[in-house]
Amino acid sequence: MGKIRRGNYVFITWKGDHGPKHVHVYRDSKLVTKWDLKAPAAMKGRPTARVLELIRQLEKEGAL
Repeated sequence: MGKIRRGNYVFITWKGDHGPKHVHVYRDSKLVTKWDLKAPAAMKGRPTARVLELIRQLEKEGAL
């Protein structure tokens, strides 16, 4: 499991989780979105522009 805190959000990935490769994004213990990293598209929820920017940053850093 990978857990990253950034900008009041928590980004979680699980090794061995079902495909496609995705990240769960939480804020205040509530799911904001489940984001498909390959598509890229929301699998669940509606991410804000800020969440999408944070996902892009984390991908660029190689954290996701």
